[in-house]
Amino acid sequence: MHNFRNLKVWQKAIELSTKIYSLTKNFPAEEKFGIISQIRRAAVAIASNIAEGAGRNSEKEFCYFLQVSLGSSYEMETQIVIAGNLNFLNDEAFNDTIISITEIKRMISGFQKSMENQIKVHA
Repeated sequence: MHNFRNLKVWQKAIELSTKIYSLTKNFPAEEKFGIISQIRRAAVAIASNIAEGAGRNSEKEFCYFLQVSLGSSYEMETQIVIAGNLNFLNDEAFNDTIISITEIKRMISGFQKSMENQIKVHA
C-alpha cells in the first residue's frame, strides 16, 4: 500500500479538483445538473481513484485504478473543451485548465508505467 497523500500526482489532482469547483461556480445556473455536475464528478474521480488504488493490496490493482483515473482525466478534458466552446470559460481559464489536465495525464501515465515495470520485475 502507498500513502496517497505523499503522491505528487494525487496532490496535483486535488489542486485541479479544487480549481474546477471555483471555475464552475461562474457557469450558468441552468448547468448545475448538467456540465457543472459532470466536470466536478470527473475532477473528483481523478484524485479519488488514485487514493483508492493506493489503498489496494496489490500493485496490479493500483495500476487498474490509475487507468480509471486517467480515463476520468480524459473525460474532464472533453467536458472542459465543451465548456470552452460554450464560452463558459475565458481563454486564460481554459488554457490553464487544459495545461493542468495535460500535466496530470502525463503524471498518471508515467506513474502507471513505473508500477507496471515493477510488476514485471517481481513476476
